[in-house]
Amino acid sequence: MAKKSQYGAKKAQKRMIREGRPAAVRETPVYERKEKVEYGKPFIVMEDADKNTFAYDGSAWVPYSMSMADCRVQCQVKVLPQKVNGKTRYEVRAPL
Repeated sequence: MAKKSQYGAKKAQKRMIREGRPAAVRETPVYERKEKVEYGKPFIVMEDADKNTFAYDGSAWVPYSMSMADCRVQCQVKVLPQKVNGKTRYEVRAPL
């Protein structure tokens, strides 16, 4: 007759304990994809120390209607490394 394993009883007890309690059901979170946004051509905007913004219209720098904080919320904004006359340059792409 074969020997009985002394450790087998412990495994069976653990299995019975595990099967006896109800399994915790986790709800998997539902992920929604964001709509893909298409952006237009980039244009240059400058911001001075007083947080005034200016856009280049082809011949001169004119005041721009949105502040940089508004631009960051609605548009793609990239800070350009060069400063011109103490003004920070940004490349802004507005959504179509």
